[in-house]
Amino acid sequence: MKHLSSHQDTIVALATPPGEGALALIRISGKESIPIVNAIFTSKDLTEVSSHQAIFGKIQSTDNQLIDEVILTLFRNPRSFTGEDSIEISCHGSPYIVQQIMQLLLAKGARLAAAGEFTQRAFLNGKMDLAQAEAVADLIAAHSEAAHRVALTQMRGGISEEIKTLRQQLLDFTSLIELELDFGEEDVEFADRSQLIDLVQKTLALTQNLTSTFQFGNAIKNGIPVVIAGKPNAGKSTLLNTLLGEEKAIVSDIPGTTRDFIEDELVIDGIRFRFVDTAGLRETEDKVEKIGVERTQAKIQEAQILLYLYDTTTSEQAEAYAEVIKYQKQLPDTQVLLVANKIDAFARLDFFPPTDFDIPIVPISAQEKIGLDTLKERLRESVIEKPTSDVVITNVRHYHSLTEAAQALTQVQQGLASHISGDLLSLDIREALQHLGSITGEVTTDEILGNIFSKFCIGK
Repeated sequence: MKHLSSHQDTIVALATPPGEGALALIRISGKESIPIVNAIFTSKDLTEVSSHQAIFGKIQSTDNQLIDEVILTLFRNPRSFTGEDSIEISCHGSPYIVQQIMQLLLAKGARLAAAGEFTQRAFLNGKMDLAQAEAVADLIAAHSEAAHRVALTQMRGGISEEIKTLRQQLLDFTSLIELELDFGEEDVEFADRSQLIDLVQKTLALTQNLTSTFQFGNAIKNGIPVVIAGKPNAGKSTLLNTLLGEEKAIVSDIPGTTRDFIEDELVIDGIRFRFVDTAGLRETEDKVEKIGVERTQAKIQEAQILLYLYDTTTSEQAEAYAEVIKYQKQLPDTQVLLVANKIDAFARLDFFPPTDFDIPIVPISAQEKIGLDTLKERLRESVIEKPTSDVVITNVRHYHSLTEAAQALTQVQQGLASHISGDLLSLDIREALQHLGSITGEVTTDEILGNIFSKFCIGK
């Protein structure tokens, strides 16, 4: 990553979204922050200002023209987000004003910050570990209460503390094992093998418990893809519009109206569901509709939950069951719900008696908004059960590192059972340590850091 080798520079970025607004916030961080800003801030000598003070003043151009009146907040190292001298300038949200202030700062010696460089510096300066830094990006991107809660827990060190404790215990043991190697001819044993067996079992159980939370965590972070599928005119678009509370999809009595998928989101009980309305499933000679049906099938393959909708006034229940059974066989990891639509045509909501099929049915009327609360409840129940721990894995990188650590620890278990030599045990333990350490950043590379922080927004 280019800016890894230049983290001694003073960086500047707009921290608020670009465009016109009431206010804008410009951030500066680095050892030259105070003298650079001092050169354009005319109201007070910043070298005499203590940390965590907000100052009202003026910013002037090089020819003494007033640019704006601002509120400037100063943070002296190490008591700042980055651990460096930092300044935040709150100015009026005119794009012209922002541009003028930014150009002045650049002319005085700052450079534009790369994506995520402020948070990267916080990591490099020991203000947070790598897992916490990644949680900052997740917190910014949170679209639901659940995603916000999980990201906040991780940012406050939820996963880090557990991993650091167990990693330190493994380090202590491998140090003793390696000490034994220095006394190999004397046949001494510093590391109690029974304690090591217990520790490895404990560490392995934790890594496996954490990896088991990933499916739930990934759904929380990225939203749960829910595909609404069925024959033409089953009421798929009406259902989407009713759930969203707006006319997102075109509704028509003409079969084949929806020829491509339409996607939007809905938060139910703090969990984000990404609904996809698809083209009706049927044989067709229409080239455009045929492409839509092919895309429907592709979307069904990606679904975590499939709502198979059928029209109770025109389709047989047994036929709908047969379609659901087909998809259950094709997609064993997908939750399939059979939804009977247009039940307002019948006098009773319990029109559908029990059958020999072990498939629950959800009767609704998308048009009349009947049964939608039950459908939402079923959707929420279809999400994998929430883990009992507050620490949930949402990051793919963490998941892979934990999986690899578990494999290394399994090899340690097998080695202990086979009474292999200490040097071989030490190699497997160190491999587990490396994978665990890569999560918190105790073991990392420039390539990993570049990949992580390049995904952040500018100014964070």
